[in-house]
Amino acid sequence: MTEPLLSTHGLGRSFGKLEVLSGLDLTVRSGEVLGIIGPNGAGKSTLLSLLGGSIPPSTGTIDYAGEDITGRKAHWRARHGIATSYQIPRPFLGMTVLENLLVSARYAADLGKKEAAGAAWYALERTQLTERADDLAGSLRLLDRKRLEVARALAGKPKLLLLDEVAGGLTEQELPPIIELVKAVQSIGVTVVWIEHVVHALTAVATRMICLTYGRVLAEGTPHEVLSSPEVQAIYLGIEPDIQEEAEHA
Repeated sequence: MTEPLLSTHGLGRSFGKLEVLSGLDLTVRSGEVLGIIGPNGAGKSTLLSLLGGSIPPSTGTIDYAGEDITGRKAHWRARHGIATSYQIPRPFLGMTVLENLLVSARYAADLGKKEAAGAAWYALERTQLTERADDLAGSLRLLDRKRLEVARALAGKPKLLLLDEVAGGLTEQELPPIIELVKAVQSIGVTVVWIEHVVHALTAVATRMICLTYGRVLAEGTPHEVLSSPEVQAIYLGIEPDIQEEAEHA
């Protein structure tokens, strides 16, 4: 079995008296696309923030590439291969697409000028934005802004990409390019943790899936195994487990 790239042990986060995540033991294997689903308030975004280093855990530890990084800040993680692509793209609107990537490569990933230029063009190619390199980021439609958000993360040459609802807000016609984009990211050896509400987009790519609810793991396995779980179906489809069991044996 592939060695884990990242793992958490007893990870928890509380905001005051509100416990958002509790005792989470998570393993992310190198090269996989791990999909994370769950209802609103399940703790998905909080988990991504903990992994990316933007907030500290209340309990537990995070290991990455064999090192305990629990106390490491977001900028350290970015420079050591953990990148985050956010749900709402926030590029520098007055800069070109290429300039946005150069900023990410130089300052987020701390690459030298020559290496940053190479990383920026590589990210443009991987995200199919080469023809928009000289366009202002503010002129891009939502789909291309989503591409740019992923490209900014890739410009830092990450080993692990944390995707926060990259399919959110897109039309059904715009989903296939995003699905292909995530596949392209995986194909170059980047491990992906993807939280998403658009479940059918996630299942097209994810090799493994976890469903969170109330800050705990409800189900884990292949996408088919997780989505076939009576407990998961009760959350997403309103099918009570005992009712489903009766229907299956009718």
